[in-house]
Amino acid sequence: MATTSSPAATPVGSDQRRRRLPGRRPSASTGVAALVGVVSAGLALGVAQLVAALVRPEAAPVLAIGSAFIDRVPPWLKDTAVRLFGTSDKLVLLGSMALVIALLAALAGVAERWRRGAGLALVVLFGAVAVGAAVTRAGAGPFDAAPSVLGFAVGGVALRLLVERLRAADAAADRDTPEAGSPTRRAVLALTAWVAVGAAAAAAAGRALGSAARSAVAARSALRLPAPATPASPVPAGVSNGVAGTTPYLTPNADFYRIDTALTVPSIDPATWSLRVHGLVEEEVEISFEELLAMPMTEERVTLTCVSNEVGGGLAGNATWLGVPVAGVLERARPQAGADMVLSRSSDGFSASTPLGALTDPGRGALLAVGMNGEPLPLEHGFPVRMVVPGLYGFVSATKWVVDLEVTRFADATAYWTTRGWSAEGPIKTASRIDVPKGFAQVARGTVAVGGVAWAQTRGVRAVEVQVDDGPWQQAALAAEDGLDTWRQWSYAWDTSSVGAGPHTLRVRATDGTGQVQTGERAAPAPDGSTGWHSVSVTVQ
Repeated sequence: MATTSSPAATPVGSDQRRRRLPGRRPSASTGVAALVGVVSAGLALGVAQLVAALVRPEAAPVLAIGSAFIDRVPPWLKDTAVRLFGTSDKLVLLGSMALVIALLAALAGVAERWRRGAGLALVVLFGAVAVGAAVTRAGAGPFDAAPSVLGFAVGGVALRLLVERLRAADAAADRDTPEAGSPTRRAVLALTAWVAVGAAAAAAAGRALGSAARSAVAARSALRLPAPATPASPVPAGVSNGVAGTTPYLTPNADFYRIDTALTVPSIDPATWSLRVHGLVEEEVEISFEELLAMPMTEERVTLTCVSNEVGGGLAGNATWLGVPVAGVLERARPQAGADMVLSRSSDGFSASTPLGALTDPGRGALLAVGMNGEPLPLEHGFPVRMVVPGLYGFVSATKWVVDLEVTRFADATAYWTTRGWSAEGPIKTASRIDVPKGFAQVARGTVAVGGVAWAQTRGVRAVEVQVDDGPWQQAALAAEDGLDTWRQWSYAWDTSSVGAGPHTLRVRATDGTGQVQTGERAAPAPDGSTGWHSVSVTVQ
C-alpha cells in the first residue's frame, strides 16, 4: 500500500531546510535595531552638544527640552517633585529624560527596521520639538536651532545606514548562503560600536569646548571681594542652643538649599555681565560688574526660605551676604510715581515680582549680593550676582544670575510663578522646626534634649513652645538673637520620666516679634507658603 510522506516524517539530519518566511524579522534583529536606534540617538545628541558648545550651551537639545518642560510644568507637579526629591529634583528630571529618550530611540530603530521611513519620522519629530524648545527659550540667538538640526540630521543618517546594513544582513541570513561581502549581524554590531565611540567623542569634545563654564569658574577663583563699607556685626555669643544635631547657625555654602528653574547652572563670565535698570524710571541705568564692585558694599546675615518648603522642611538656610544695597541702585534710576513693583529677571529667563517698597526701604537690607559666607557666590547660588531680600520667599525676591530690573506695577506685569497660580507677593510666614530628636527616634528615660530653629524674618522670634502629646505648651529656651532677619535656635529639656514608655508626639510653635503666634492650621506651600506646627513621633524606651 502506497504511503505519503509528511513534514513530520522528515528524518533528523536531512539536507532539507526550512526557510524563513519572506519578510520575517528575527527577534535578534529587533534587538539589534533597538540598539541601533539608541546609538544613533547618542550620536545625534553628541553632535548637537558639540555644535551647542560653539553656538550656545543652553541650545543643546536635552537642556532646551528640559528647560521648556520646567517652564510648563504645573505647580502641583513642581511641588510634588520638590517634596519627593528635594534639591535632587533636577537630577531626577535629567535621569527621567535619559530613560525616555533611550526608549523613544529604541522604538525609532525598531520602527525603521520594520518599515522604511517610520523611524526617521520619529527622529524628525523629536528634532522639531528640540528646535522649537531651543528657539523659544529666553535669550535665544539666531543660531540656536543649529545644534538640533545638525545633530538630528547626523543621527538620522546613521539610523538609516545602520538599519539598511541590518536589512542586508537579515536577507543574507534568510538565504542561508551569504554572498561574499554580504554584511552579517556581527558586522552591524561592530559598526554600531564604532558609531557609539563617535557619539562619545562628539559629546566629550562638546564638553571640552564649553568654555563658558571654565571662564566662570576661573573668574570666580580669581575674584577678590572688596571689604564691606558696612560690615555685619560679629555673630553674638550664644547663638547656638548647644544641642548636638541642630542645624548650624550659619549654613555652609555646600549645604545651602538650591531650588530654581535652571536645569543646568548658568555659567556667566562677570566680564560680560551687566545689570539693566529700566521701566518706570526717570533714567535708565546699566551697571557692569566692575562698576558694581566699586560701589560701597554692605554685609548682612539673612535667612532665606523657599516657598516650596513643607512644614518642618529643610528648604531654608542662613548665610552672611555681601553686596550693594538695591535701594542705592534704584535711586540712581529714580522710580516714577505709581510704580509699586520691580520685576527682576535672571539670565535663564526666570522672573520675580518684588514689592518696590521692600527694595527701596533702607532698613530692609535688600542686596545685589556678590558674596556668600566670605567667598564669591557659588555658581549654583547665582554667581556673579543675585538678589537677597529679607522677609520674602525666594520665588518673589531671590533672583539668581540677575541681569535685569524692570520698575513697573503689579497691575501691569506678572512674574514666572505668578503666571502659574502662585501669589504675586510672598511675605515669609512664621515657622519653627524640630531638628532633634529625629522622627521615629528611640529615646531613653531621663532628660532628653529637644532642639531646632524658628524664623520670622523682619519680625524676629520672641518665643518658642513645645508640646508633648496633647499636653500644655511649655516654654523652650531661646538661643541668643542675632537679628530680626535670621533664624533663631531653641532648646527644650524633656523629662521623659513623666510619660510612659512607648510612642509620643512632640510639637513646636513660635511667636514672632509682634506677638503673633504661629498658626497650627495646616496648609500646603501653594500659593504663598505652608503653615502648621511641625511634629515628630518618638518612642520612649
